[in-house]
Amino acid sequence: MSDSAAPTTQGAYARAGVDIHAADKAVDLMKASIERARRPEMLGGLGGFAGLFDASALTSYKRPLLATSTDGVGTKVAVAQMMDKHDTIGFDLVGMVVDDLVVCGAEPLFMTDYIATGKVVPERIAAIVKGIADACVEAGCALVGGETAEHPGLLAPDEYDVAGATTGVVEADMLLGPGRVRPGDVVIAMAASGLHSNGYSLVRHVFFTEAGWTVDRQVDELGRTLGEELLEPTRIYTKAGLAIARETRTHAMAHITGGGLANNLARVMPVELRATLDRATWTPGPIFDLVRKVGEVSQPDLEATLNCGVGMVALTHADDADAAIARLADHGITSWVAGEVDVDPDQTGTVRLVGQHPGW
Repeated sequence: MSDSAAPTTQGAYARAGVDIHAADKAVDLMKASIERARRPEMLGGLGGFAGLFDASALTSYKRPLLATSTDGVGTKVAVAQMMDKHDTIGFDLVGMVVDDLVVCGAEPLFMTDYIATGKVVPERIAAIVKGIADACVEAGCALVGGETAEHPGLLAPDEYDVAGATTGVVEADMLLGPGRVRPGDVVIAMAASGLHSNGYSLVRHVFFTEAGWTVDRQVDELGRTLGEELLEPTRIYTKAGLAIARETRTHAMAHITGGGLANNLARVMPVELRATLDRATWTPGPIFDLVRKVGEVSQPDLEATLNCGVGMVALTHADDADAAIARLADHGITSWVAGEVDVDPDQTGTVRLVGQHPGW
């Protein structure tokens, strides 16, 4: 193709709604953020067709198991778009995927992201990627690459969605899971920062559709606007979770995402055991009570949809509970013993919530 033909092609693509120059500018704006989210094993830089990670780092393992996770942040992106605030939604994305690895004891090594948008606004894309990079630093994993795709006609100019995938590694004999759980283990609950990234279809329906509230509404119970509360970033438990997995007799963990506390904890329970959690051991943040009251949402529905103040749980030997709680505190994670594990006479691997939250 001749040099003179290139602008014509670019112009034709632009007429179709795709702005290559805007994409190039977005890449330039995100370079500094991505550079921070590196590990020594990462090779190359921005602009390659594939991200490279030096696998010789795994030779120190006796039997390395690779773990992978893929996820998005659901309709929380709609709140970011309503507020025109985009620098935290990427943080949520990383939290969703890296902490799915930690539940099996795996250390996240690297991550890739995918952003689809109706129109590339360089500053907006760079803000999203900044959030992703910030969270990768928090989790200790490298951001090795990603893709931004412009989809005019499919998405509105201000619409976008984000997704990501991460890969980690765990030594085979350190793998956490149901097979390690024993009667007498305690359930250590780790406080959530807020709603995290699940249940937003319910939350948006309650506040925006039924109650007619707006994101800029000042809510006394929250001490800030509704939008600020709804955009509170997902807490990342990666380094804290790895610390207790390595230093205490923690047998399993569960990331409390879609489906709520009981349903996610049940995923790591062997059928012959059951876990009983006492709601009286914690008070969910005010946003959960607000959803319950404003939307007249029943407690069973609330608990089947939202994390209700618990973002991660660990099943730990009772004698190690204090050490695990102290170690989590070292990483800034508030935690407490919320329940215990015993033999399930019905052989169902049940998780029961008993009692009532203080003030509810």
